[in-house]
Amino acid sequence: MNQTALLKLTAAWPGVEAGMKWEDDLVFTVAGKMFCVTCIRGPHKGSISFKVEDERFLEFTGRPGFIPAPYLARAHWVQIASPKPLPAAELRALVRRSYELVRAKLPKKTQRELAG
Repeated sequence: MNQTALLKLTAAWPGVEAGMKWEDDLVFTVAGKMFCVTCIRGPHKGSISFKVEDERFLEFTGRPGFIPAPYLARAHWVQIASPKPLPAAELRALVRRSYELVRAKLPKKTQRELAG
């Protein structure tokens, strides 16, 4: 999944914005909070990082192709160097789940605004 596919996937989700950060990364946010990052140029081009459930972090980092996301592992983020080995449906579901996890931590007022 490339940045175009991620933009298309997340376009209709409430509160989602995408923008460049750290020169090489396309960052997806909901109400200003990151839920997905993809590197679009440089040595890590094509990698995707996203949040997973706290209790599933070790499960994911034990899978081939998954590593703790640099700088974000303490918040239970994982990174895949290349999304190609993953079925597209699974990757879409993981990105959606990351969005839901981050959205659930937003203030209740913000959550209501996103729902309405």
